[in-house]
Amino acid sequence: MFLNQIKNIYQKLKKFYYKRIKNKRYYRFGKCKMCGACCQNIYVRHNNQIIKTEEEFNDIKNKDDYIFYKYVNVVGSDDFGLIFSCSKFDKEKCLCTVHKKRPPICRNYPSEEIFTFGACLQENCGYRFEPIESFSEIFNKVSKKPVKNFSEFMEN
Repeated sequence: MFLNQIKNIYQKLKKFYYKRIKNKRYYRFGKCKMCGACCQNIYVRHNNQIIKTEEEFNDIKNKDDYIFYKYVNVVGSDDFGLIFSCSKFDKEKCLCTVHKKRPPICRNYPSEEIFTFGACLQENCGYRFEPIESFSEIFNKVSKKPVKNFSEFMEN
């Protein structure tokens, strides 16, 4: 009984920390499988917009000192924008050649912002995200009548 109370308090503190202090909506679990999928055929955002043209990318690269922009090369484009691959990824060894000095965007990958963009993780990615608040918790916040068991609610 006491152990369950401690676990419950821990979960509430953890939820508070992630939601209110870190301003997150998802927990991130797992670890990198070193497949390189996140280093190849990717979109790059600048100021919350996907880079659309090579002219725009060159302007950013020339004006911004952020090293990441110097590492990526344009490999294509589609309706969303330019598609990039990182020049520092060794495809044969499946390793980053600047791993110890990689930029923050790589160190922090994957971040939950990937979902706000509408993207998702690669199918075999070693990471996964779980919502901090369950659907039932969110539903109860916005509905007028709280539901204790969402499954039973759906059956009615």
